Formats: sequence, C-alpha cells, structure tokens
Amino acid sequence: MDDLNALIRELALEQDSCHSIRIPERLTEKRELLRSLMNVRPPLPVSQHILDLQDAELGRQLIEKGVVRPDQIPGISSDPLLKLWQGDITRLRVDAIVNAANSRMLGCFMPLHKCIDNAIHSAAGIQLRLECHELMKAQGHPEPTGSAKITRGYNLPSGYVIHTVGPIVKKDRADLTEQAQLESCYRTCLGLADEYKLKSIAFCCISTGEFRFPNKQAGLIAVETVRNYFCLHPDSTVDTVIFNVFKELDFAIYRDLLHKV
Repeated sequence: MDDLNALIRELALEQDSCHSIRIPERLTEKRELLRSLMNVRPPLPVSQHILDLQDAELGRQLIEKGVVRPDQIPGISSDPLLKLWQGDITRLRVDAIVNAANSRMLGCFMPLHKCIDNAIHSAAGIQLRLECHELMKAQGHPEPTGSAKITRGYNLPSGYVIHTVGPIVKKDRADLTEQAQLESCYRTCLGLADEYKLKSIAFCCISTGEFRFPNKQAGLIAVETVRNYFCLHPDSTVDTVIFNVFKELDFAIYRDLLHKV
C-alpha cells in the first residue's frame, strides 16, 4: 500500500493541477485515482523510479485478475484456428491483442473511460503511450483508417499490442467504404502478426463501441475477413485467433457466426 501511495504522489506531482489531490483510504479508490492520473498523463519522459513503482502495482493487479491462456479457451469444432472468449482482453496471454485505437494512436485521455483503448493503456502502463508517441512523431501524421501499428505489451500478459483505427459510422448501417475499412483493419492486423511471426492473436470488436459500427454487421465482417485471410495465406504463422467480446450481445453474434459452417 505504501508503494501505491508513493506512486500516486509521484504522478500527482508531475501535474500542477494535481498537487493537492488527497489519496483515498480504500484500495479500489486508490487504484481508480492511479488509473485517472495515468489516463491524463501526456507522453513525457518518466523516471525509472515511477516505472518501477507502476510495474509492481500493475503486476499485482494482473495477479488478482488472473491470466487466461489460449489453451484454456475452447475451440470452434468446425474451425480449430478460431476461438471465442468473453471477458477482459487485458488478461489474455497471447502473442498480441488488438486495440481499437483512434487516429492519434496515443490512447484514451478521459479518466476511467470504459473504452477498450483506455483499458489496454491502463493495464499496459505509461510506457505504451510513450512508444505510441514515438511512432506517431516519426510518422508525422495521424494513422489512416484501416491501418495498424504494433508495439510492445509492457505490463500486459500479451507480448504485443496491435493498434488499429476502425471506421466511425454515423448511420444505422455502415456503407461500402466503411465496410472495406473494417476489413482492412483485420487483414492489416493479421499481416503484422505474420510479419512478426506471431502465433496467437486476440481481436476486440473493432469500431463497435465509440465508433458505432453496427455489432452484427461488424461481427460478420470480422469472421469472414479472418477466414478469408487464412485461405489466402496458408503459410501464416498464426495458429490461434481469439474473438474477444465483452457484451452479451456480441457473444451471441459471434457464437452464431462461428458455428455456421
């Protein structure tokens, strides 16, 4: 607890507006405050002392959440490459998890926001935003829709994070351009996995949250695009694809799609 308090104080001291923050007594509230401070922290240099404190705390949180391995998730009988799992993607010990990012690629800056971008950056730690910042600074422009970048996973159980920018849908149904952009997200992520010779990858439901891509339409595109990728790339290094869902709605959609031969 003392180390957690010290970490909160160090992060609060970095920002003038946070100097007078009172550290709460309850562990859950301390962790919410820590996450909020991490969420709003800009991609500036950080001391090794802060990273050591942070890594220790995130390691404790991961132990409490528990790690899930691909071999603990049942496969789909009609397609042994594919699996469906409902839960927190930051628990998966796979080679890479896919993050639904925005074009800035720096994570979510809204404290405690429930988007997957926030969850992944919060569990990975400060280092993830710093690496994304370096990638984007070198690129010199926002990430195009349908493309992706790969980074280390840091405090996540996954070795890598693949950040992809899905389309933003403003109508009840995605148009042909938006559908093609979502297909590109899945193909590009699998292409990066092959480039890095990864064997397992977990996809979130790209674009269906804040970007409002209709869930059923997105699920159909996801499953068809992944299956088509392996038909076109029989030499792919990837031998496990997990469709990770959080909502009951998405679980039902993917369950029906995956069990269709």
